[in-house]
Amino acid sequence: MSRYPRCLTIILNVLIVAASATSTSAQQVELRIQSEMSPPTWALLERALIDANEAACEEFFARYFDERGWLLCVERWGGDDGPDDAIENCNDWPILHSIGASNEIRRMYKRAWEGHLRQYTLAKTTDVPFARDGMYYKEFPVTFDWVHNGEGLTVFDLQPISDPEDRTMASRIRRFAGFYLNDDPGAPNYDPKQKIIRSLFNGSRGPLLRKATGLDWAGDPIEVKGRFELGHGEDTYQQMVEHFEDYNDIVGDHPQNMLATSLAMNAYMLTGQARYKDWVLEYTSAWRQRMEDNGFIIPTNIGLDGTVGGETDGKWYGGVYGWGFTVKVPQDGSLAHRNTHYLGFTGFMNAYLLTGDDKFLDCWRRQTDAVNAAGKMVDGSMQYPRMFGDDGWYDFSSSPYSSGALEIYYLSMKQSDRERLGGNSWLDYLDGNSNGYPEAALRSDLQRVRSRVEGMRGDTTTPDTRLADDPMKYNPASVSSLIQLMLGGIHPGHRGALLHSRLRYFDHVARRVGVPEDVAVLVQSLTATGVTVQVVNTNQITERELTIQAGGYAEHEFLEATVNGELSEVNGRSFRVRIAPGCGATIALTMKRYTQAPTISFPWRRAD
Repeated sequence: MSRYPRCLTIILNVLIVAASATSTSAQQVELRIQSEMSPPTWALLERALIDANEAACEEFFARYFDERGWLLCVERWGGDDGPDDAIENCNDWPILHSIGASNEIRRMYKRAWEGHLRQYTLAKTTDVPFARDGMYYKEFPVTFDWVHNGEGLTVFDLQPISDPEDRTMASRIRRFAGFYLNDDPGAPNYDPKQKIIRSLFNGSRGPLLRKATGLDWAGDPIEVKGRFELGHGEDTYQQMVEHFEDYNDIVGDHPQNMLATSLAMNAYMLTGQARYKDWVLEYTSAWRQRMEDNGFIIPTNIGLDGTVGGETDGKWYGGVYGWGFTVKVPQDGSLAHRNTHYLGFTGFMNAYLLTGDDKFLDCWRRQTDAVNAAGKMVDGSMQYPRMFGDDGWYDFSSSPYSSGALEIYYLSMKQSDRERLGGNSWLDYLDGNSNGYPEAALRSDLQRVRSRVEGMRGDTTTPDTRLADDPMKYNPASVSSLIQLMLGGIHPGHRGALLHSRLRYFDHVARRVGVPEDVAVLVQSLTATGVTVQVVNTNQITERELTIQAGGYAEHEFLEATVNGELSEVNGRSFRVRIAPGCGATIALTMKRYTQAPTISFPWRRAD
């Protein structure tokens, strides 16, 4: 970072700025930065990465979507390639726009989402019984598991951080959440007495309360060899069905159903209605209690009567995607272990976002301890299990079980949780031990954009030889480094989770999310009580104005801001920064975390 000796001292005059005519927010602190700073390399790389993402996504959209927003592919139902895969081709685009990419990114992913809903409402099965009248009903999957429901809702669940004032989205948020609060009598997914979602298959037509078949999972017959390359490697349709032949025990609840809490979270953050919050806490608390009752290991089947293992002969580890779910790979007869209990942690993260209550993290810590306590010596080295069956623990690995460890530390910021983690370059950087990390991470994502575009340009598939998931490997949106370095956040993944970040940014002048044009930001440290961020205006002739928010959903509160020893009180969930041309500064912020009701509202629409 270069500083000029003739630069002006940073002016931290705290001005009370009158709210604009269209704003309903409280008066807000404003900081003025007038210290000259030659743009650091990381800042130029950051802006270059945003620009590269924009151009690459535009080319991708033009290649694989038509003017209606329909994906140019063969439409199918199924767990191998289905509706969820189609919209996954726009994964991370809402995040990209919310960081500061152009509004064209928002226009494209919204067109794709609208086209997707229409395309797969009209798409019907012939043999799969529950999708014969449309794969979507009321703009939502008819009934499927949350491995796939979550994937298909990833773009939608993150739209509120990009476009919170879209009225159509708001209507859908309430409707989709209502499928799990029993607002819709045609979708009785939730049993409020037992506090369960009644089946692994659930959606807008309600729960599937019978054993599933390979057909339910694999979809209608299709030509394979010489036409498609399936994601699971099957050569024939028969192998597709055989892949799912043991995916039968779906009745009852499973931890992955906690992914549905993201729907109610968005409804709460949109409306402020307590019933959505209450449902999230009721459902996740019930799961936490089941963990405690089961020795702090989350069971993978809860019967319709509320008992652990109630639909799997009393086995807590039973059911599809359970602790004991090991199946045969049809192509070669090998065994595959498919235990998705870990997806349930998303529900506990949502509960923590609402409450800041450590009990929603501690149950998972204790599970980690319980699983690793089952470790044993094998050929002179310690091995740790991942699966549990009739004969006890199995599928041992040299790496300790650590599911959710990064997320727990990120949320708690406790040193004891940091010690549970192995090496992590980003955390090392935040600890002051890897100064080169920002540039290396940004360059890596730039290379990723380039390689994705190269792959897309070499793609020889045509719409009639292309399945919905085929273009995904070319989706160029590369935001991992931007989430870490700009937001001080963790990537939410692609299963319908929300964004957890320490900071977010808004352009008050343009009335949109994301950093303004030419502005770069770098989170340099995170602690339980603060964050340090460097802000730079790379434009040498034009002032920029930036709004900084505490938390991805304004769930935190800033207390004070310090620059070069000058301290100013903030005492709010956001503040504004005016950055003179070619200037920048490092701002140290103290804060209280998880003290505010999370919301998707713009800062200028709130009383902060």
